Amino acid sequence: MYVPQQTTGSNPLSDVDVLDLLDRFADAWNRHDLDALMSMMADDCVFEASAGPQVDGQRSEGKQAVRAAYAAVFETFPDAHWADPRHFIAGDRGVSEWTFTGTRADGTRVEVAGCDLFTFRDGKIVVKNSYRKNRQTI
Repeated sequence: MYVPQQTTGSNPLSDVDVLDLLDRFADAWNRHDLDALMSMMADDCVFEASAGPQVDGQRSEGKQAVRAAYAAVFETFPDAHWADPRHFIAGDRGVSEWTFTGTRADGTRVEVAGCDLFTFRDGKIVVKNSYRKNRQTI
């Protein structure tokens, strides 16, 4: 289990810089841009998906595994979109709220509210822990 640490380094980001990082991260999700997404993740990053077999969803550790998990989201929902992102930060932690929409290959559509909890270190995202409402498909 990852234990968040206080931001370290000689040049920690300002609140404005972290909010900009989260804006760019949200934009990269909506462009389905894996390279841009991974450029904002730390080498030892962790992604905890909102669904999966473990108590914390599907946990992916390290850049290769996280990239594969992000790619799987785009494969499952080719039209995935996160609308109206709103960001909040406190020290080395942050939250993004959004409304997710997407259509699976079988035509079922999902529209749910959700959020991501982030941990930052040295200007990068170390942990992205995703949550979303559990709602019947549309």
